[in-house]
This record gives sequence, C-alpha cells and structure tokens, in this order.
Amino acid sequence: MDQKTDLITRKYILTGRVQGVGFRWFTKRIAEKYAINGFVKNEFDGSVLVVAQGLIDNIESFEEELSHGPSYAWVKKMSIEPPDNKDVFQHFHIR
Repeated sequence: MDQKTDLITRKYILTGRVQGVGFRWFTKRIAEKYAINGFVKNEFDGSVLVVAQGLIDNIESFEEELSHGPSYAWVKKMSIEPPDNKDVFQHFHIR
C-alpha cells in the first residue's frame, strides 16, 4: 500500500473567536502531533483558513481537535470544503 495514495487534503474555514487567541499556533501543534502537512492562515474577515493534508485517520483526529480550538477560542462554525488545488505539502506552516 502506497502512503502517497492514502493522503487526503481538506480545507477548513473556522469562524467565531478564532483570531488573537493562539489559534494558528494551536493548529500547528496539533498538525505536528498527527503528522499533518499544509498551512493555517488568518483571513481578513476574521476567520481562520486551514489546509490539511495527511492520512485519513490522522486527518479525522486533527479535525476533531481543530473543531474545539485552544482554550480561549470559541469555534462557532467549521466549514469543510474541497481544496482549491492539488498541492502536495512537505510540512505544516503558519502563513
């Protein structure tokens, strides 16, 4: 079984109190915990954009923690969308 073919990519848009509460650093920490590659970015509208790529089981665990956020955050909504492109990420970073 080739791990490359088992990789999935998901795009998340999180709204609520998700900026100014350590959300990007929290996301990077859980991405590293689950061997997820991609990025996290604050958007101008106050939301947070996350693109995550990894094995399905790891993505699901990552997604569960992401939906709660760090202690000072309040995630009102987490939308899951198909990724905009087919990039392959080598690491996870904060943009």
